[in-house]
Amino acid sequence: MDLIHVRAVSPPGLTDRVVALLADDPCVLNLIVQPGAARNPDGDAIACDVLTGGANEVLRELREIRLDQLGSVVVEPVDMAFSGRAEAGGRDELGPLARAPVWEQVEARIRAEARYPPSFYLYMVVAGLIGSVGIVTNSQILIVGAMVVGPEYGAIVSIALGIDRGDRVTIRRGLKALGAGLLLTVVVTFLFSLVIRGFGFQSKAFEAGLRPVSDLINTPNFFSVAVATLAGVVGIVSLTEARTSALLGVFISVTTIPAAAAIAVSVAFTSWQEAWGSLVQLLVNIVVLILVGTGTLRCQRAIWRRVAQKREGPVGEAGHG
Repeated sequence: MDLIHVRAVSPPGLTDRVVALLADDPCVLNLIVQPGAARNPDGDAIACDVLTGGANEVLRELREIRLDQLGSVVVEPVDMAFSGRAEAGGRDELGPLARAPVWEQVEARIRAEARYPPSFYLYMVVAGLIGSVGIVTNSQILIVGAMVVGPEYGAIVSIALGIDRGDRVTIRRGLKALGAGLLLTVVVTFLFSLVIRGFGFQSKAFEAGLRPVSDLINTPNFFSVAVATLAGVVGIVSLTEARTSALLGVFISVTTIPAAAAIAVSVAFTSWQEAWGSLVQLLVNIVVLILVGTGTLRCQRAIWRRVAQKREGPVGEAGHG
């Protein structure tokens, strides 16, 4: 049984409409109204639990009556609940729609990753440095570590959401943060790679031209596109379903930070062909992830919209009868 908890503050003049809306919805449970109990903003306190499958419709209706503008609405996940009525309601009222994502929560998770404080750039630089060590020592474990540390996927998926929503501000902010972060990563990693080369810290195998790790990174091919495509699909689905374990797998699959590190290392060691291949690899991954992320978001919305329409179809036909 999946629920969300909704807390709202309503102006007294709007409360009757809000309560009527919530009370008439079979997906709303445990409705509590406390007149005049709320402060900042002042108004009536309203709380309820909503079956997630019906939450999108409930939240849409609350926005339509402008409760989010005239008062406030807070949505919280419910980790555990015991209610036979809720389980029965989920089965009877929603059917397959009971597992529908709450799009407000999905977008909130994505927007939470679309913040770019100084630590965002610090993580990118540190990930690039770890990746460079992995390249010059031929250590695949360090490359995986760099992938996990890098925060760039948050910017990529926020750009995809911005494209999906037609939000140019979000797109510009994401592209600016991603571009600046990758450029800073390449510059700092390049300087670090010069130190490695100057003191001869690179492995003997790397020096001799045996570079299996960097060769894998700087050789974009069909598999690069395939992996980026699959990672883009799984990344959006895992965000939709709040599956952190699957999202971690996406981080390990995305060759963005390793490619940025490979550009820096290749330039520092004057391996120009490898630097070009790494640049192409980086651009391919970013473009594919953004396009696939946007497409997956739109496909998921369309699929769940279709499920909702099928559920409402018999009800609408019965009403006309």
